[in-house]
Amino acid sequence: MNALRAILFDKDGTLVDFDRTWGPSAGAVMARLAGDDAAALQRLHEVTHYLPAEQRFLQTSPLIAGSSRQYGPLWAEALRRPSDMAFLHEIDRLFIEEGRRYLTPIGHPAQELARLHEAGMPLGIATNDAEANAKIQAELLGLTGMLQAIYGYDSGYGSKPAPGMIEAFCQLTGLPPGAVALVGDTHHDLATAKAAGALAVLVRSGPTPVDDFADQADLVVDNVEQLADMLLATV
Repeated sequence: MNALRAILFDKDGTLVDFDRTWGPSAGAVMARLAGDDAAALQRLHEVTHYLPAEQRFLQTSPLIAGSSRQYGPLWAEALRRPSDMAFLHEIDRLFIEEGRRYLTPIGHPAQELARLHEAGMPLGIATNDAEANAKIQAELLGLTGMLQAIYGYDSGYGSKPAPGMIEAFCQLTGLPPGAVALVGDTHHDLATAKAAGALAVLVRSGPTPVDDFADQADLVVDNVEQLADMLLATV
């Protein structure tokens, strides 16, 4: 990892505790969308692979790595509603509201990113969440002042696993892809880094195991704190 000069972080599962944040948030959003229609709510739970009693997702859930543009049509079908941009924007708005209520970080991301920022490393976020929500959560976590960019699925660069967010960050920083790492917890993150020619760093802090594809990564760490310790030990 000696070539590493800048980092893009995935958000959920990397900086934000996925289960504790999005488990209850998704349950609340689905309940608001379904209203008094219990059958519709059950259909939402089924297509989401969601366990309402435990407020968590099965590892097969399309919400773990996908954006609302990817799982939104499933929700629209479950609700018998048109799968149009108005519906997708409604999903994003509700997740902004509920995500604020349940936002739970993994460890102390502001502390760890501050260490990297102080070492002169450009930092950013690349998430399949909406950009507006990512910016709100970054602000609530105290990260905004350390980030050069926050990219969401709707920022104009495509969603992961397409390489657009990394390409935009490289253009912004003036660095080649081989000097940039994408740090994330899913195969989508790994595939995004590989597609862009960037370094792939996997963290084990997400809701799904990474063992099946960890051998494809350039580095595997337990969490962002361990990554910061490793990188700063070589500075």
